[in-house]
This record gives sequence, C-alpha cells and structure tokens, in this order.
Amino acid sequence: MAEQSSDPVGPEARDARGPQAAGSKAAGSKAAGSGVAGTRAIVAASFGNLLEWYDFAVYAQFALYIGANFFPNGSRGADVVKAFLVFGLGFVIRPLGAVLIGIYGDRAGRKAALTATILMMAGGTLVIAVAPSYAAIGLGAPLILLTGRLLQGFSAGGEIGSAAAFLVEHAPSERRALYAAWLQASMGMSNILGASVAFTVTALLSRAEIIRWGWRLPFFLGLVIVPVGFYLRRTLEETPVFRVEIAGDHEARGPLVRVFREHPRELAAGLGVSILWAAVVYVLLIFMPIYLQRTLGFTEAQAYGGSLLENVLFVGGCFFFGALADRIGARKVQMGGALALLGAVLPLLWWLERTRSAGVLFPVLAAFGLLAASYTGVAPTTLSAMFPARVRVTGVSLAYNVAFTVFGGFAPAILAATAAGSVLAPAWYVTLAAVPALLAVRAGRAQSNSLEPIRNS
Repeated sequence: MAEQSSDPVGPEARDARGPQAAGSKAAGSKAAGSGVAGTRAIVAASFGNLLEWYDFAVYAQFALYIGANFFPNGSRGADVVKAFLVFGLGFVIRPLGAVLIGIYGDRAGRKAALTATILMMAGGTLVIAVAPSYAAIGLGAPLILLTGRLLQGFSAGGEIGSAAAFLVEHAPSERRALYAAWLQASMGMSNILGASVAFTVTALLSRAEIIRWGWRLPFFLGLVIVPVGFYLRRTLEETPVFRVEIAGDHEARGPLVRVFREHPRELAAGLGVSILWAAVVYVLLIFMPIYLQRTLGFTEAQAYGGSLLENVLFVGGCFFFGALADRIGARKVQMGGALALLGAVLPLLWWLERTRSAGVLFPVLAAFGLLAASYTGVAPTTLSAMFPARVRVTGVSLAYNVAFTVFGGFAPAILAATAAGSVLAPAWYVTLAAVPALLAVRAGRAQSNSLEPIRNS
C-alpha cells in the first residue's frame, strides 16, 4: 500500500505533527515559490537541464561529422549508425545514475543532487570536446568518446528527477504545472540553441572544416554556461518539503527499497507515461533533422531551419499547456496530447514524405512542435504527482530513465538503420508508443495522490 507523505504538495499535508507544522510548511512553500526565490528556482533548475539537452542535441545534429571522425572505415550510413550507437550506449548507464543520484537527492537534498549533476554533465561534455579522432590514436578514440557519453548519461540519470522534485516543491499550488513546464521548455531552448549553433557552423564552415575541427565548437560553447548554472544551483535554498519533512525522516529503509515495495503500481504507471515522452523527444525533436537530410533529402539549412521553428513553437507550447494544466488539470491535458500524437503524427509525416517540399516541411514541423508540447510539457508534473516526497526523486528518476534508455536512447540508431526499409518508421514509433502511454495516464490518475492542488486531474 502506498505510504502517505506529509509533503505539503500532497493531500497528506495535515500530518501527525499537527496544524502548526503543516501551516509552517505551507507558508514556507508559498514563500519559496513566489518572487525572487521562485524565479531563482526556475532558472537554476532550467540551466542544468538546458545544458543536458543541449549536449544531446548537438551530438545528434553533428552525428554525421562525429561518425566521420571516430568511425571512418565504414560507409557514410554505417558511421552515422555507429555514432548513434555510442549516443545510445550513454543511456545504458542512466538507470544507474537514476538510482544513485535519486537516493542521494532523497537523502541529501534536491539542491545537492542538482549541484552534482551539472558538474558531471560538464565533465562529459569536456571529454567529448577534446577527444582525439580515430586518425590520431586509432581504437582509443571511440572509447574516449564513449567515456564522455557515459559521464553525460550517468549525470542525466539523476537530473530530471531532482529538477522535477525541486520545481514542484518550490512552486505555488496554482502554478505548479507551469513551473514544471520549464523543464521541457528548457529542453526546447537547448534545441533552439543547438539548431542555431548547427546552422551557424554549417553556414560559415566548409564540410571539410567541420569534419576536421568545426564539430567540436558546439561542445566548447556548452561549457561556457556551466559556471553560471553551477553558481545558481550551489547558492539555492533547499525546498521546504525537504527541510521540514525529509530531513527529519529516520525510516531505516532507503528510497530505492521503499519505491519498489510500496509504490510498484506508481512506478509502472510512470514508466508508461515516460515511454511516449521518450519517443516524442527523440523522434520528433532530436532525430528529426538527421532524418530530414538522410531520408527525405532536405538540405542542412532546411532541416535546421525547420528544427528551429519546431522548437520555438515547442517552447511556447510547453508554457501554454503548463498554464492550461493549472486551470483544468494536468492529466486532462496530457491525455489530450497523447490522443493527438496517436492520431496525427503518421498522416503528417506521410504528407511530408509524399511532397518533400519546403512548403510542407515547415507546417508539419510546426505541428510536431505543438503536439510534442501538449504531452511532454505537463509530463514532469504528472510523473512527480505519482510519488510522495520521501521517494520522489528516486521514483521519478527510475521511471523516466528506464523508459528513456529503452525507448529513447537507441531510437535514433534504430530509426537510422531502418529508415531505408520504411520511411514512415519514425511516425510508427511514436504512434505505437502512444498506446501504453494512454493506459498509463489513466492508471496514473488513480494512483496519484501527492500533488493535491492540481485541480480536476
């Protein structure tokens, strides 16, 4: 049976410590979520998330050039697949990061976990940026590249759970979904930054220059924002939930044991919600520029320009659907998003494949951006709502990262390898992922009891 948290974001706020404790927690939550403190919480959580997704985005966007540097002995298609396999292998370690950083975040605090993840992510980015090519050191080159991806993957394993818990526990009850929407909006911002950098690099440098050294520039640029993000996270206050409740919890069992024993149904529902989340992000946003070039024959400028438009609308859509979720309920919004993805992605991609024109490319990518936002923009809120505070970072991290490892990390490699057989493979991937997601959103509604102020959900 699921435990009843005394978390002020949940209906169980009226706990055994009495009205005075509950009142002080509610007041602390309100104070933390308003004014300067609320803005700092959003910016700090978003900065690290932006760095994480920026690194992933530029790796995917420069996979053609990374493949040429680290896997030069195969065909052009084979080296891209190998580059994406390294991309996917970085996800294998994400569940380990989810477990270890999740436990750390539920014991040492959300702030401590967020500070650790941004440093590890920066370390992985630096390794990739300075990695010597295959021509320089042979087989050691792809191993160094893999080391960088593993560092990034491990840190990313704990990032979303820590950041989601941090935001929903800091947010005012009437703006909780909007606060949490910043996590996905920052992902879109990172894609905009990545697409802008990719567009600039490909416009200013020749292909030979990009292969020799230009592909490294986006990774060095990502390192520039690390000091700002680290300072913001290091100087934050811990969430009121952790300070009042979790720090005084002397339960002998750790968060990992508790989430498996006491919340298996929530974990299963969270996994189902995250399957479509992963498919949407990696197929419609991350993989799409490569797919447009390699499979549909669009130019780099068209692919990256369309990706830029898609991500601008994705960012705006995240805020719109987050605000809508605070008004009508997060699960209503997410259910509508899942149904729209189930029914619209396949015909849209079919239309684009049949015409292969820029006049159709941009409307289709604009639709993809809004469709993605309608589901993923509220996903951090609904996933956080499934777990009480004592296991929130661990539960969210596990559900999210298992799904992203299996259904997200290897999606670009699978789709790059199968696109020749079925040009509509990306659309089928998202469509099939929507089925378990719809079931999980419905199940999650029954399981969720720890974010009471989300109305009508």
